Amino acid sequence: MFKRWLLALVGRLGGLLLLLVCCCLGLVYILACKPVVGPSQQSLLWAGGATSKEGYMALLQEREDSHRHYINSLSKQIAQLKDTLQERTQQLQESLEKAKAKGILPLGLESLHKTPTQNDLKEFFRSQLNQAEVNSGLKMTSEYAVIPFDTFTLRRVYQLETGLTRHPEERPARKDRRDELITTLEAALHVLNAPHQHRDVPKGKRSYAPSDFIEGLTRTERDRGTVYEMLFKGGGPHDFTRLVFFRPFGPVMKVKSERVDTANMLINIIVPLSKRAHSFRQFMANFRKVCIHEDNVVHLTVVYFGREQIDQVKAILDQTTRETRFRNFTLIQMNEELNAAPGKTVYYPVLFSQYNPALIYSNLTHPPPVDLQLVIQKETGFWRDFGFGMTCQYRSDFLNIGGFDRSIKGWGLEDVHLYRKYLHSKLMVVRSPSRGLFHLWHEKLCADELSPDKYKMCMQTKAMSEASHGRLGELFFKPQIEDHLRAQKRN
Repeated sequence: MFKRWLLALVGRLGGLLLLLVCCCLGLVYILACKPVVGPSQQSLLWAGGATSKEGYMALLQEREDSHRHYINSLSKQIAQLKDTLQERTQQLQESLEKAKAKGILPLGLESLHKTPTQNDLKEFFRSQLNQAEVNSGLKMTSEYAVIPFDTFTLRRVYQLETGLTRHPEERPARKDRRDELITTLEAALHVLNAPHQHRDVPKGKRSYAPSDFIEGLTRTERDRGTVYEMLFKGGGPHDFTRLVFFRPFGPVMKVKSERVDTANMLINIIVPLSKRAHSFRQFMANFRKVCIHEDNVVHLTVVYFGREQIDQVKAILDQTTRETRFRNFTLIQMNEELNAAPGKTVYYPVLFSQYNPALIYSNLTHPPPVDLQLVIQKETGFWRDFGFGMTCQYRSDFLNIGGFDRSIKGWGLEDVHLYRKYLHSKLMVVRSPSRGLFHLWHEKLCADELSPDKYKMCMQTKAMSEASHGRLGELFFKPQIEDHLRAQKRN
C-alpha cells in the first residue's frame, strides 16, 4: 500500500517537474526571440517601466478598444440614417396618399405606394414610351417647342444647341455622351446579330459590325426618355436596316426593326423656281454630282412661276440631258404666284449655312472651289435652324394641312406658317441637322417695299450669313486692333 502511494507521489512530482521545465524553456524562448524595439517603436509601449510583453498586450488592448469605439460609432450613425430614411419614407408615403386622394398623382408614380415588381417597372417604362413622341406626333404650341434631333456617327455628333462659343459638331463627343451612344450601338448590334434576325437569309448568318452603322438620330424628352433611330447598311447596295430604340431613363427598349430596300425607291425632288437662273445653274451642277452620278434613282420636278428667264432654265436642263443622258425630270410652267407639292412624319432638315467666302478666305488670293468650301466648321458656317424652306413631306399631307398661305405677299413667312400648321397637327415633325445639305452663300437684297418687320428680319438674316461672331468682331474692331499692333511695333 505504502509503495503504491510512494510511486504515485513520485509520478506526480515528476509530472510537475516536467511541466516546470517546459515553462522555463518557453520563457527562455520568448526572451531570446523578442523583436528589437527601435526608438520609433518605444513610443508604442506604455510608460512606467512595463515589460515588453505587457507593453504589447496593452497596445493590443488599446487598439481593440479603439476599433470597438469606431464600430459603436458607425452603428449609431447607421441607426440614425435608418431612422431618417424611415421618417422620409413615411413623409413621402403620406404625400403620395394625399396626392392620390386628390387625383393629382403624376402619371408613372402610382406604383410607389406599393411594393414595386418587375411587371410594374415594365408597365411604367411602357407608359413612358406611349407618352413620348416616337410612334406619333404631339401638338406643339410654337416652333420653339420642338426638341431637335442630334445626328451622330461613330465619331461625331452634330447638334443645333451649340451657341456662339461651341462648334457645330462634337469631335469626338464628350465621354458621357460617347458612352451613351456606344451602349445603344451595342444594343442595336445585339438585335441585328440575334439568331431570329437571320431566318430568312438563305446563305446563313451575316454578322453586323460597328462599321456597318451609317448614322443615327437621337433626342431626349426631359420628362420621358431618349429615342434613337439608327441606320445600318446590309449586304447589298440597296439593303438597309433601320432600328428604333427608346431609353425611358432606364434600360434601352427596342421599338422597331425593319429592313429598308431602296433598290426601287424613287426619290422625288421638287424645286419651285422663279427667275434666279444663275442659282438654278449652280443647283444643277450639284444635282449632277450628288444625284445623277451617285444614284440616278431620282426624278426632278421644276415648277417655274412666270415666264421671265424660263428659256435659260430650259437650256440648262437640255444641256444636262445632252451631257449626262439624264431624262428623269419634268418642267412645269405656271403663271400663278406660288404652288407646291399619308402620313405620320414630315421631315424638316436643318442645312449648314455657308458664310460669305469673301470674308472667310480673305487671306487667300482666290477662294477654293465650291466643293472644297463645303466643310462643317465653326469658322465656315452655322446650322440654319431658323429656316423652314427645305422639307420632305407627302403631297397628301401638304394638301390636308392646307398648303401655303397664299395671302402672304413678298419675302418670307410662308414656310414658317406651313411649319406651324404641322406642329399643331398630329403628324410628327422631325427636325435635325443634315450633314449632307449646304446652303451656299449668295448676296441677299432686302427690298425697300418690304414692311418694317419683314425688312428687319431680312437684315438680321443677312447679318447672320456674313461671317462668324468672332470674324465679325475682328472686322468691327479692326481700327482698334491695327492701332494696338502699331503701338506694339513702336515698343
